[in-house]
Amino acid sequence: MKQYGLIGYPLGHSFSGRYFNAKFAAENIDAEYINFEIRNVGEMLGIIRSHPELLGLNVTIPYKEEVIPYMDALSENARRTGAVNVIRIERFRGKTRLTGYNSDLTGFKLSIDSHLDEGHSRALVLGTGGAAKSIFAGLEDLGLIPTYVTRSPASEGMLTYRDLDAGIMETHTVIVNCTPVGMYPEVGYCPDIPYQFLYHRHLLYDLIYNPGETLFLRRGKERGSSIINGLEMLLLQAFETWNILTGSDSAHDSCR
Repeated sequence: MKQYGLIGYPLGHSFSGRYFNAKFAAENIDAEYINFEIRNVGEMLGIIRSHPELLGLNVTIPYKEEVIPYMDALSENARRTGAVNVIRIERFRGKTRLTGYNSDLTGFKLSIDSHLDEGHSRALVLGTGGAAKSIFAGLEDLGLIPTYVTRSPASEGMLTYRDLDAGIMETHTVIVNCTPVGMYPEVGYCPDIPYQFLYHRHLLYDLIYNPGETLFLRRGKERGSSIINGLEMLLLQAFETWNILTGSDSAHDSCR
């Protein structure tokens, strides 16, 4: 039986196992999808060695950047974003080759594109981790000017949460939460932005899909803003992931 899986920590919120195992059952694919909750990225190599039928892994928080040194090759999107969320595993003659891909970029762009209009020209990207890098690149592809927002002292071109005043909030009408703040089970928290400056022109996007409406999104909706959760992106990147792992020509993220 072919095996696929997910590495990250924690994984209690993850939808991937249910999605892929239901897909395998519905399409009579002799495969299973396993969640590997690991506390150290180095444990990945032991998992690959001990599961010889494992053909691919998804990667989630907090390892999308940390897995890169373990890769033998990177796709175009993975190199560009500096983040990997899909690993294809190839085995031959006792050797294992790991190739890192990024399907988050494709999934995000497809999920947000139809919600954008001419009033959406600048965006705030909350967080600076692997997911945030994919979102930043996706916004650039769609013609927006994104800016990272970080809790730590900001590097050049970044903002801190303390910098978010009325002027910045008015001009940055797309706000994407790429942090785990508000994810189940810690649903009573939200990113520390000045919600009082939101209005109907804002579009709030949360990569979190559990719960379906985070406190971040709810507070935006209360101000009349449009909101999107991460479920559609998750499904779209899952389609892309399957194409990558099975070598389908329809995959957008390829190695060259």
